[in-house]
Amino acid sequence: SVKNAQSWDERNIWRAGLLARTLWLLAFVAVFALMPMLADKWAYDHWYVRKLYDQDWARLLREMGWFPTWMLASLALWLSQRRIDVALAKQNAKLLLFAPALAGIVCEVLKLTIRRERPGINDGDYGFRPWDDRPFSTAGLGMPSSHTMVAFAAATALARIFPGARWVWYTLAAGCAVTRVLDRAHFLSDISLGALLGWSIGWGVWIALQPRSTAKA
Repeated sequence: SVKNAQSWDERNIWRAGLLARTLWLLAFVAVFALMPMLADKWAYDHWYVRKLYDQDWARLLREMGWFPTWMLASLALWLSQRRIDVALAKQNAKLLLFAPALAGIVCEVLKLTIRRERPGINDGDYGFRPWDDRPFSTAGLGMPSSHTMVAFAAATALARIFPGARWVWYTLAAGCAVTRVLDRAHFLSDISLGALLGWSIGWGVWIALQPRSTAKA
């Protein structure tokens, strides 16, 4: 069950003290955001598949980062589990709905704040949109990747609900992220930061939805 699903990251990160968690976060940001920037231009030049989304497998992976996918999955989960355990069905459905929803919202805010443009706009070089140019539009902005954040938040939620299949969910999320680079829609650092943030938001929503008695224990 979700309650009994224990893993290395839960024991050693989320249950650590504030200083330890802060250090973990800084280390993860360095690994998942700063280091990949060193390979952004190389990945843009060498990792490209023309008309990628004309292929069925690529379209399937991209849908992992589309929020309506998880709206429907949340509804299906609630319908399938409510006859067994109403409370658990409600909790799991809320987790699978709220985690990708929050990830999508946070991503849009970050895009408006960071304002780094998609790689295709500047032929693989970095470009930042001025604040006086469409200040409240995320069109053409790429950091972090919204598809990746939504996919990893949903995968993290599913890893809590169905821990025995966690690597299936994370593989699908990673596949979604990789297609965004192969299509030149995002830099490598866009998807790596998106993966970290989506995973973090998925965990945060799961913790927030736990009953108080479980959280205290």
